[in-house]
Amino acid sequence: MKHYYFFLVFLLFTSCQHFEKQVPSEKELLQKELKAINWKEVDEYPSFKDCDKLGNKTQRQQCFFEYLAQLIQEKLSIDTLSILYPELDTIEVKVTIFPNAKMKFEPQFPKDSVAYDTIKIDSILNARLVDFPKVNPAIKRGIPVKTQFILPVIIKVE
Repeated sequence: MKHYYFFLVFLLFTSCQHFEKQVPSEKELLQKELKAINWKEVDEYPSFKDCDKLGNKTQRQQCFFEYLAQLIQEKLSIDTLSILYPELDTIEVKVTIFPNAKMKFEPQFPKDSVAYDTIKIDSILNARLVDFPKVNPAIKRGIPVKTQFILPVIIKVE
């Protein structure tokens, strides 16, 4: 019986080395985690205060885009853009929302847009697209991040 105890103690101390596992380094863990993150999508889309009340993520996103397009259309409907360029019915606007909740608007024109005075349209847009309500930036893993998207804006002729 004593031999059994001796054998079990010996086996216990020698078998511990089989349970040792190589612990990955901090850099390896970081690289693995960075590869696992989908950098093309955010956890929470940007939103306005009124859209935050909605419970569903898709509904909040839809509300944000519709509300932003409506605000831009209202600001541009009081301008001479439709008079200067009656054939221009839709403008694609590149919207950038920074982590500090600032917004930047840039019109996007086709490469062959020689029919439009892009500098003039750009200056009209920059003059009109100011004083927006506070926007909450997009969130990725609990951190506010910069987001960019292209929003088609229909210019209404009234």
